[in-house]
Amino acid sequence: METITTQGVAIPRLGFGTFRMPGADAQPVVESALALGYRHIDTAAMYENEAAVGAALATSGIARDELFITTKVWHDQLSPEALHHAFDASLRKLGLDHVDLYMIHWPSRDMDMAATLDALMSLRERGLTRAIGVCNFNLPMLRRAVEEIGAPLASVQLEYHPFLSQAPMLAYLRQKGIPLTAYAPLAQGRAANDPTLASLGARHGCSAAQMAIAWLLDQPGVAVIPKAARPESQRANLDALAIRLDDEDRAAIAALPKDQRFVRPPFAPDWDATAF
Repeated sequence: METITTQGVAIPRLGFGTFRMPGADAQPVVESALALGYRHIDTAAMYENEAAVGAALATSGIARDELFITTKVWHDQLSPEALHHAFDASLRKLGLDHVDLYMIHWPSRDMDMAATLDALMSLRERGLTRAIGVCNFNLPMLRRAVEEIGAPLASVQLEYHPFLSQAPMLAYLRQKGIPLTAYAPLAQGRAANDPTLASLGARHGCSAAQMAIAWLLDQPGVAVIPKAARPESQRANLDALAIRLDDEDRAAIAALPKDQRFVRPPFAPDWDATAF
């Protein structure tokens, strides 16, 4: 598995997402993914499946140093004290002595960003997480986190798929050497039914969904965390690692609409903001 090295950690470029896999139902799904070869598992406190993920890790027999485990703190737990309590709860549920990446899941409008990031950095300094990151920050938030606060971000996780441009964000992240981890890479299932992606996939002997994942993996500094409940879909996503795009593929996907954002909770930041 190809990795991206950032802040002293190597992130497998294709991970396994567990959003909307609540409770014990997640355990056999994650067990299947691990058996197929996934080593990068992405969870979060809000997903309510950390205990199931931890059980799958425990039964897998895979050495801890071969795994890359990400979890996240919810936006109502961003005060330093609350964040530390949330982290302890996540670690306990996962049954681990450390995670590889701990992230702010969503920013909060009233958070003290410096204090929150200091709390994350303290977990890193204590060896409880190997790296820290943020999800769903807009560009002004990222600039403040990186340039003013000096947070050593190992990844920024954002919605990214063939129907949503992240060009300004990618330009900034590449300038700073920070990878982008793409969530909802299949646009919540829409990519699987897109005629352009299906036509391109036919040229490569693959599906539209595999083309969407391959397009993301074709870009430097991008990791991808699709979710898939069925083993055949998990395997298909892994097989996308072998697809090589050509200039015709890239041009056709570039021509798709790039303004379709599907993850729009009421607490999301202003994506077009120019100042924090």
